[in-house]
Amino acid sequence: MTTQHRSEAAEADFRGYAAAGAAALHRWYSPWTGRWRTTGWWNAANALTAVVDYTARTGDRRFAWVINWTFWVARWQHRRFIDNFFDDNGWWALAWARAYELTGRRRYLAASQRLFENMITGWDETCAGGLWWNQDRTYKNAIANELFLAAAARLHRLSPDAGSYYLDWALREWDWFGASGLIGQHGLVNDGLTADCKNNGEPTYTYNQGVILGGLGDLYRITGDDVYLRHGERIADAALSQLTTAGSATEPGILVDPGEADMAGRRGDKSQFKGVFVRNLCDFYQDSARPAYRDFIIQNARSIWDNDRNASNQFGVSWAGPFDSADASRQSSALDVLTAAVWLTS
Repeated sequence: MTTQHRSEAAEADFRGYAAAGAAALHRWYSPWTGRWRTTGWWNAANALTAVVDYTARTGDRRFAWVINWTFWVARWQHRRFIDNFFDDNGWWALAWARAYELTGRRRYLAASQRLFENMITGWDETCAGGLWWNQDRTYKNAIANELFLAAAARLHRLSPDAGSYYLDWALREWDWFGASGLIGQHGLVNDGLTADCKNNGEPTYTYNQGVILGGLGDLYRITGDDVYLRHGERIADAALSQLTTAGSATEPGILVDPGEADMAGRRGDKSQFKGVFVRNLCDFYQDSARPAYRDFIIQNARSIWDNDRNASNQFGVSWAGPFDSADASRQSSALDVLTAAVWLTS
């Protein structure tokens, strides 16, 4: 970060920006469904996570009631938050684990543990291991396995009475993932495997670079083995190098997802991806402490506020701007960044 950027970061009111973004996100919340209008099922888990993190990292409890309300109401959509997609179940498992860390309410931990048990049923020895994407068992992809790793490692930290049960699964998953070929030749995680268990060369979405950082960071905290940090740093560095803006048209160094331009004015899963990356990079920074990660998050937070915001403090899909349209997935994704900036500058 340049001297000018440091000065701008010091002057930025990230706490105020995050508060405005959280208030705008809340306007999409429906108490009737326990979810956010305009979001899909897995996106709702990420919106919940954004609220949990905002509450934890700012101390502002205005929206904390949403956590418990979502727990009791949203599960009417899918009993115990479990559907046919193992990655969906992983998002909810991590959301409730984070809610437990904030509140200490054991029902949230129990929900996370139940979701994890469902995910285990997606593991078999096709491709020498790993989880399937869903109950159809036609595709082994990165995100389901990354979420399984991250949930296992986090539950080990939160469930001391479980012995090595969750850690054994985390280590088994990482051993498989590292050998699976999902990490491509340029250091980024591709979307999944072909039917003959090869890297399918599909896009290197930002959320696939992020969730793995969460799992590797927790493995480092559990074991003290910095090999997990080194693996994570290689992925994070590749993302900051290859998945960001460049050139004179926009400010360099702003996170961009493959195919993002096609999302302008449209709804879809991709609008959620970048916030997932930054949320996990912020967690990973707590252990890695590489200044480039902190600078990157602050720079992106500033760009969101300056270049990708409308008069209602709603955020679009392109963090370098211009603002395109608003929905709860775009909003919670950007809120992840603003909340991370609050924590990094406090």
